[in-house]
Amino acid sequence: MERTPLVELPHALTGVGESRDARFLMGIDGGATKTLAAVLDLASNTVHMGHGGPSNEDAVGAEAAVGALLEAADAALGQAGIEAEQLAAAVLAVAGTDTDSIAARVRAARPDMWIVVNDVVGAWATATGAQPGVAAISGTGSNVFGVGRSGRAWRAGGWGHVLGDEGSGYWLGVQSIKAALSDREASGPATALSEAAMSFFGQSSVEAVASLVYSKPLTKGEIAAFAVQTARLAEQGDEVARELFGRGARELSRQIVAVIRETGLADEQAGAAQAPFPVGLIGSAFKAGPVFVEPLVSAIHAVAPAAQVQRVEMAPAGGSLLLAARASGCAERVDSQQLQSLLAAALDS
Repeated sequence: MERTPLVELPHALTGVGESRDARFLMGIDGGATKTLAAVLDLASNTVHMGHGGPSNEDAVGAEAAVGALLEAADAALGQAGIEAEQLAAAVLAVAGTDTDSIAARVRAARPDMWIVVNDVVGAWATATGAQPGVAAISGTGSNVFGVGRSGRAWRAGGWGHVLGDEGSGYWLGVQSIKAALSDREASGPATALSEAAMSFFGQSSVEAVASLVYSKPLTKGEIAAFAVQTARLAEQGDEVARELFGRGARELSRQIVAVIRETGLADEQAGAAQAPFPVGLIGSAFKAGPVFVEPLVSAIHAVAPAAQVQRVEMAPAGGSLLLAARASGCAERVDSQQLQSLLAAALDS
């Protein structure tokens, strides 16, 4: 089978944009549960935030997704007190299996310098400063994207909750409910996940939780939220919960390793001598800590010992802002560490 990259970097992001006297940039992080927009004022060094609903086309459809993106964008622009035309560039990083229809609708409604990319591209910029390396997202869903030193890009995962999302909060939530059902019917080991599922979803039996999944039905976000309880039980020593995180780490690591190999970041002949590169872990699932992160790091280092694996603290909208700075030719004016602090302060206010 001929394998070509599933995600390509837009031309405006493959090099250094034309230098201009930019003042305002916008970055948007669009996900399955919410949308955040950030306008960066380079003159005053301030960030203005806007919020919207879910903007993953797979979850809500293209029309609703674009509506949420524009709602968040307009809110951020309003907070900044500017019009859309005053932006030097805007990058919208949107979750979903295919962003083409989102991009077409945004182009019809907003200026040409509004660039739509898959959310893994924004995550990559957040994790690496838009330099060679890999970003792995594990929040409600999961996705992996990286760019090699030659500029070759590669994506693995990101097929949505029916066909993918391995190692994500949703995947962990579903597997946890399955484990509780196996406990209930005596086809699997006993686990505290059974009582936790009944309590978390407000049901009197595990079978009632199963009925709720189908009859309501529960949203991706509601199921993913249960993974927090799985993490708590894993930390307390529940063997089934711990095994689920180990399995999720193995599933996600296969995709990370595929990206590392396909981008050429790890020369298998070079061994420990290969040049270091970042692998950034982004998303709420990694808050589970060592029970999830340690087996993931071990699997990555088995292939790429030079990989520098760490959790990323910057808000995802920061990656979109870094890409917007790149597209507008003012990347040197945006410091990643300072941007992280500005975003954190804006989100806390």
